[in-house]
Amino acid sequence: MPLVTTTEMFKKAYDGGYAIGAFNVNNMEIVQGITEACAEEHAPVILQVSKGARAYANHTYLVKLVEAAVIECPDIPIALHLDHGPDFETCKSCIDGGFTSVMIDASSKPFAENIEITRKVVEYAHDHGVVVEAELGTLAGIEDDVKVASHAASYTRPEEVEEFVAKTGCDSLAIAIGTSHGAYKFTAAQCTRNEKGILVPPPLRFDVLEEITKRLPGFPIVLHGSSSVPQNYVAMINANGGKMPDAVGIPEEQLRQAARSAVCKINIDSDLRLAMTGTIRAYFNEHPDHFDPRQYLKPARANIKELVRHKLIDVLGCAGKA
Repeated sequence: MPLVTTTEMFKKAYDGGYAIGAFNVNNMEIVQGITEACAEEHAPVILQVSKGARAYANHTYLVKLVEAAVIECPDIPIALHLDHGPDFETCKSCIDGGFTSVMIDASSKPFAENIEITRKVVEYAHDHGVVVEAELGTLAGIEDDVKVASHAASYTRPEEVEEFVAKTGCDSLAIAIGTSHGAYKFTAAQCTRNEKGILVPPPLRFDVLEEITKRLPGFPIVLHGSSSVPQNYVAMINANGGKMPDAVGIPEEQLRQAARSAVCKINIDSDLRLAMTGTIRAYFNEHPDHFDPRQYLKPARANIKELVRHKLIDVLGCAGKA
């Protein structure tokens, strides 16, 4: 099937009590690992491209990689989404360039300005058959060009969501309930330590999510900053020359709880990067004489595939839903 929008994906996810995985892609191996897992598990998927990914890999190369995945995985729905579009011009470029979904992130702007910018993108996107994700509330952390200090983060205000959605016409809404961008999502001061000395992040604000759901019944909600930062890959990186102390993510059981509610899309980024980096670091320690990228990227791709498979089955609940 050709690339699709997220409209039908989200309707089925909302009614079915699961979420669609939105995975950030930067190169061929990541695209292959994600889509091969989704094809085998018969799961719908959103492949996301950020402003930073477009600068790194080039818009055309990324689109063609995703188009190749569509050809190789014809039995699953795949959406191509712009993650954290910073302005109208970037969103327009992606809409004109083959994307089926875009996010306009004007969450750092005042409420009225966020509405104005978002509405402009929505009008253009809808005229071209493309859907729009918007954001209300501000997540802490770092993801490509998105950099927000923890003290500047703000939870989404439930009393604002109805007006925002009505005035913008957006198709889905990213909210802030305590998730955070990057692999270092929380400071040690924000966390507690369990009996093993591992940092435990503060719980997500499900009360905020519940109130938003009441105010926007049937409307798809999105969670950004939702990588779980798998500790096995953090340990693999650190055991092979890396230095990632106290990297901690969102507990998977909390993401599964969110996926059973109005959350229809969960963004996963850092987990894939950790799997790739950890695998490559370990490979070079075991094979210091190897130099062929095909040798070390093959196991990295395999580990990405298995990580995505786990997410589809155990976290998102979307395996078998294509």
